[in-house]
Amino acid sequence: MAHSQPSSPEISPQDPRALRKALRGSATYFAKGFEEHKDQVQSDLQTTYKSPLVEQIRAQSYRYQQGEITIRLAKAFGFCWGVERAVEYAYEARRRFPDRQLWITNEIIHNPLVNQHLEAMGIRFVGKGPDGKKDFSQIQPQDVVLWPAFGASVSEMEFFRSQGNEIVDTTCPWVSRVWNQVDKHRAAQFTSVIHGKYNHEETLATSSFAQKYLVVLNLEEAEWVARYILEGGDAADFQQRFSKATSPGFDPDQDLERIGIANQTTMLEGETRAIAKLFETTMLRKYGPQQLDDHFMSFNTICNATQERQDAMFELIEDPLDVMVVIGGFNSSNTTHLQEIALEKGLPSFHIDGPDCIQPGNRIRHKPLHQDITVTEGWLPNGPVQIGITSGASTPDRVVEEVIRRIFALREPSELPF
Repeated sequence: MAHSQPSSPEISPQDPRALRKALRGSATYFAKGFEEHKDQVQSDLQTTYKSPLVEQIRAQSYRYQQGEITIRLAKAFGFCWGVERAVEYAYEARRRFPDRQLWITNEIIHNPLVNQHLEAMGIRFVGKGPDGKKDFSQIQPQDVVLWPAFGASVSEMEFFRSQGNEIVDTTCPWVSRVWNQVDKHRAAQFTSVIHGKYNHEETLATSSFAQKYLVVLNLEEAEWVARYILEGGDAADFQQRFSKATSPGFDPDQDLERIGIANQTTMLEGETRAIAKLFETTMLRKYGPQQLDDHFMSFNTICNATQERQDAMFELIEDPLDVMVVIGGFNSSNTTHLQEIALEKGLPSFHIDGPDCIQPGNRIRHKPLHQDITVTEGWLPNGPVQIGITSGASTPDRVVEEVIRRIFALREPSELPF
């Protein structure tokens, strides 16, 4: 029997706060993993994703040289706590429900190796139908459903709760923290202005908690909105410009009178702060200091791990590097922003998703910023070369190790001494 997708009219929208409370009180909802399987899973993760080579390089001041190639690692990179927690919960769920069909409503994290491992364990990923929406028709009430680190939308939560599925929630607590802020916006009848990518899984989930929302991609878009708030403009032009990034029925002449700031946790930290400050100044100019609190709300929802990795990237590119390699899923937002930092410095930088991108003959398969995947010949300069390496929050150290080995093999095919 086919089941409705979460966008179906059969699903009655609930107050998000009440829905989350109902879920937490349910015996079929698990958000803390499964303690009885933690030791074995930790051993599995250590074997599968950790890297003795990377630990050695960390211990050597994040630097390793062999021949004419010197590797410089960022001081913070790779798996963050939230990602590690999500992967751990997925492995524990497989052990807790060995004979049940497990589904994940999206990639659990943006890393192809991790997602391949989960598929090999018999965990299935929800695909999309012809209309581009997630197709839940194959998920039966007796199946176990995992929500990924990015979270699930309110309609998805209600769908699986009403269907009676057991739910394993791996949502990153930093994402939940943003939802709590958006809950406050909703309760105060404020519009949530979200710094993020309107079609990213995390932003889709976050916006579903808002009564009214507007998603701005960057400071340029935020400045355009700020001018509209102060000077007015053509509402039809506004609605066309942000047609995919606003809540249904969004009216910029009414819905921008009271705004609260939220963000996708993997955006550039400095840009999120700049956007928040811009809108605070805008509302101050429009309504004055006495009425500011009636028209503007802001709260720091930047993920600590995202900020640490960006700070480490800024520090790394101050070194005299010849080239930068940024490792992470091609659809990983936080990895893309690490790439932006290198490019803004004017440093040749290559975003790759794994070791197979380092190809024989000094070729590299990579994704230039805002472009399609391509292959570049002769990417590694001749002679002595300093290579900076970092990785996104969804990239295991084992992947970083394999990339490093492939790079050294371009010059010296012999094995590394450790």
